[in-house]
Amino acid sequence: MSNIDEMEDDFMPVFLIDGFLESGKTQFLQFTMEQDYFKAEGKTLLIVCEEGETEYSDELLKRTKTAAVYIDSLEELNQERLLELELLYNPERVLIEWNGMWNLDDLKLPDDWKVYQQITLIDMSTFDLYAANMKSLLYSMVRNSEMIICNRCDGIEDLSGYRRTLKAMCPRGEIVFEDSEGEVNEIAEEDLPYDISADLVEVSPEAYGIWYLDCMERRDRYEGKTVEFTAMVLKTPDFPKNYFVPGRMAMTCCEDDMTFLGFITKSRDAKDLETKQWVRVKARIAYEYWKDYEGEGPVLYAETVEPAKPVKGFVQF
Repeated sequence: MSNIDEMEDDFMPVFLIDGFLESGKTQFLQFTMEQDYFKAEGKTLLIVCEEGETEYSDELLKRTKTAAVYIDSLEELNQERLLELELLYNPERVLIEWNGMWNLDDLKLPDDWKVYQQITLIDMSTFDLYAANMKSLLYSMVRNSEMIICNRCDGIEDLSGYRRTLKAMCPRGEIVFEDSEGEVNEIAEEDLPYDISADLVEVSPEAYGIWYLDCMERRDRYEGKTVEFTAMVLKTPDFPKNYFVPGRMAMTCCEDDMTFLGFITKSRDAKDLETKQWVRVKARIAYEYWKDYEGEGPVLYAETVEPAKPVKGFVQF
């Protein structure tokens, strides 16, 4: 977790821990409360929205100066109730153990409360079940997470496939896989659906999603490489001269949650392009600071941009 001594005085720092039932949220919070980096002056308010098999002991709560409040319904977790709890307990920080069956989009915090860190825990032994039947709830939990901890990975071979699925939902989040021995440091990479060693890496429409996610994460693979792919043009007045974004639409959850996946591209032809036009782009990949990345990320330098036939369907991962 983030260092609690670095919080802004004007806001109530909130640490949000979410996940479905029995994903390990309580154990994670118990461990966190014991750590030196979490110990500070003042009280902690712990809001528990879901009671699992593991409970918080009175001894732990007393020793960590934590007041635990149990919330039974989403309707009770409103701004007025949260402000009442703040006045009653006068905490310096708030922990929320979220109920995985509640849509996280419905969480409304007081204006002066701020989520400083969101961590999602996932029991990978039940991931397929939730992903198939409760994808909208899963998406609402993970999309803004700073870290996604995937535990109980024992016996799962294709972790890279799960990684792509989660990265599509949460491109900026760190994803950690754990088995009974601890963190899985090495995840076997599947063979990429294109020749990464070629002088020109040709990305087919079917491979676009894999290339996009891998390029975001694996700078060592792609920096200086030349790629060629088909995409749709996006331009806005905010873009500097000679810049546009070629990309594709991806359905991260359902048709109501569509995301445009593309990298900022510099091209002398940008001024002649129109939004929604389809093009074939050949470009060199660099990694530079760009405000939308909130740091460094892929920036493409186009060698050629030519008209192309539209690609049907959405991006697949």
